[in-house]
Amino acid sequence: MPDKELIEAYNYDSFVPEKYERWLNFESSLPLGKIITDFSLWDLNKEQTTLVTEVNQHPLTFIEFGSFT
Repeated sequence: MPDKELIEAYNYDSFVPEKYERWLNFESSLPLGKIITDFSLWDLNKEQTTLVTEVNQHPLTFIEFGSFT
């Protein structure tokens, strides 16, 4: 799928199952307790940090990728 089509599919215009279910893929998520791969993040103050740093500081860390429609 070309990038433009992928972006258009992801930015769906209505919140109905046939438009969002394709993005739900919990089976491929890491299981609870699995060691995570570290990567860079930026906080709300635009300060760079890492995933491991945040998890070590805040054991109940939630990271949302994408958007809430």
